[in-house]
Amino acid sequence: MSMTAVSQVRLDSIGKRYSGTKALDNVSVEVAGGTVHALVGANGAGKSTLGKIIGGVIRPDDGQMFVNDLPVRYSSPREARIDGIVTISQELSPMPHMTVIENVYFGIEPRRAGIVQFRQMRRQYAELVGQWGFELDGNARVESLRTADLQKAEILRAVATDAQVIVMDEPTSSLTSVETKKLHRMIDVLRERGKTIIYVSHFLDEVLGLADTITVLRSGRLVRTAPVSAETEESLVAGMFGAAAAAEHFEKQKHVTSPVVLEVSDLHRKGVLSDISLQIRAGEIVGLAGLVGSGRSELARAIAGADAVDSGTIAVDGTVRHIRSPADAMAAGVAFLPESRKDDGLFLGLSIAANTTFADLRSVAGRLGVLSLVRERLRTRELLDLTSVQPPNPSAKVGNLSGGNQQKVLFARWLFRNPRVLILDEPTRGVDVAARAAIHRLINKLAAEGTAVLLISSEIEEVLGLAHRVLVMRRGSITREFSADPPMEAVMEAAFGLGGRTVA
Repeated sequence: MSMTAVSQVRLDSIGKRYSGTKALDNVSVEVAGGTVHALVGANGAGKSTLGKIIGGVIRPDDGQMFVNDLPVRYSSPREARIDGIVTISQELSPMPHMTVIENVYFGIEPRRAGIVQFRQMRRQYAELVGQWGFELDGNARVESLRTADLQKAEILRAVATDAQVIVMDEPTSSLTSVETKKLHRMIDVLRERGKTIIYVSHFLDEVLGLADTITVLRSGRLVRTAPVSAETEESLVAGMFGAAAAAEHFEKQKHVTSPVVLEVSDLHRKGVLSDISLQIRAGEIVGLAGLVGSGRSELARAIAGADAVDSGTIAVDGTVRHIRSPADAMAAGVAFLPESRKDDGLFLGLSIAANTTFADLRSVAGRLGVLSLVRERLRTRELLDLTSVQPPNPSAKVGNLSGGNQQKVLFARWLFRNPRVLILDEPTRGVDVAARAAIHRLINKLAAEGTAVLLISSEIEEVLGLAHRVLVMRRGSITREFSADPPMEAVMEAAFGLGGRTVA
């Protein structure tokens, strides 16, 4: 089949199982060529699995896929790419030691007599970036990029192939609002050119604004496929969860004056962090707002020992701790949920139990220091019930869980250890409405028990809805501090370097 022939995709009675759990059960969907077809559902509904089957990332156990009415059974993304189908994955998987340009054109490099034409490739990249408006240094090593820039590289790679079908799995989860608008314009242009977009997202307003057709999945089963004109946010939520749900509501815990748990003084890293000082009290949630690249994640990683600093001190419960590694941070009572659960947070090839108890293996060891599997599984089951991980099976492989359930496993790990300080970097990235609410309850629970929480989120509503105080970062410095419930406009002005004095 030639690449130019691809447009229509049909899936008949698709089934997929992981460890006896049905990720997809008898799902049939038809995607018309030249349209934007959205897949929505709760975490674990099967939407990402369905997208991966279309893109050749995984193979179905049951059913048949058709492309332009011809049966196909891809065993790799490469085979799908030959037919003009590419995937932008929720869990980004570029080649880390290559440059952005090399990643974007990997496998489709311009060649002459078998030799890669690097000058021509750089020229093509400049044209590509200019056409779509994504600013990204093509010579940068991928391993040095932030998650948001990795996402842009994946998007550019997809459009560079001139694919006919592009599967986008949570493509805006790490993008700023400006970059999200650019992507939406890109999708509109691609549709006008006859490309087919399969769009997987938890952002229902995006789906309703972009899609021509929406397929709703629940617990691995098809609920319905309908034109966008027939759906609303309320109808989609009802289809996803089986009953109508109210709009997102934040329950902010009251905070009274309490002792300082975390005190950071004059933390500095050349070119990254500039003399950062902050305090967080017991039971307090402090939100860290700012634009992508403002230094929020870098500050989190520095406090958690993941990145080195040049100078400054970190004190926990009044004692200065010399934190030079994540192990030092854990010993000091500092827990860290990183921005990328795949790269920095989880052991995807291990079980839920192994990932959960990793932070404190001694507590599930026997008298001779040997791991007690019985004790480990019992303790893990308690935490899975508390965090609502699905499936609640300690033996299940973490790599087979949905994004939301993977995030809950990270929370279970730190609930297991009872940290004094909890640093959360994008804790609800790529998770659905129900999972977000569950994670918010866990954050409030830990704060109510006296944990000092530092919350980083690109969703300003989440920061304002949960935090007792808001700090704004810009260019590696904390530039503003707001008390509870500041106006969103004031916080955004501060993030962009506008506005006046600090609000106490």
